Amino acid sequence: MEEKKTKKAEKVEKTEKVEAKTNEQIEKLTAEVNEYKEKWMRNVAEFDNYKKRNAKLWQEAYFSGISDVILKILPVGDNLEWALSLGLDEKTAEGIKKIIEKYNETLKGLEVEEINPVGEVFDPNIAEAVMQAPADDGQEPDTVKQVFQKGYKLKDKIIRYAKVCVVK
Repeated sequence: MEEKKTKKAEKVEKTEKVEAKTNEQIEKLTAEVNEYKEKWMRNVAEFDNYKKRNAKLWQEAYFSGISDVILKILPVGDNLEWALSLGLDEKTAEGIKKIIEKYNETLKGLEVEEINPVGEVFDPNIAEAVMQAPADDGQEPDTVKQVFQKGYKLKDKIIRYAKVCVVK
């Protein structure tokens, strides 16, 4: 009977050793799995950040390109408006007005807005003061009296500041 107990004790001991070894392997593998999972999650997050950064760079490059082109064509509109003020014959003036309309529609289609601060308090974030003038009746100091050159913005970015005359 003692032999049976010894054999049984040996079997239990062997089982405990195998169980301990198995648990040790399970813990080791679990730690390894967790390590790979963390690396994978970090890589997924880094890739997501890369995609967002890249999309932002493309968008900024796109708007920068549009801004450059618009800045090059703005003088054309300025010159057309100047030509209209010269007192041309009726048909020529009508033709220039139609060209200006199409020009303005094109700018609007590109989401370009005109900055016209006449009568508003001078804001150096949208206009550049190139002259000061005395106040007329009813004009408040530091308000924009006249615009010499129109300003424009593309969405929320100023692409050309308005050049204005400010009341003293």
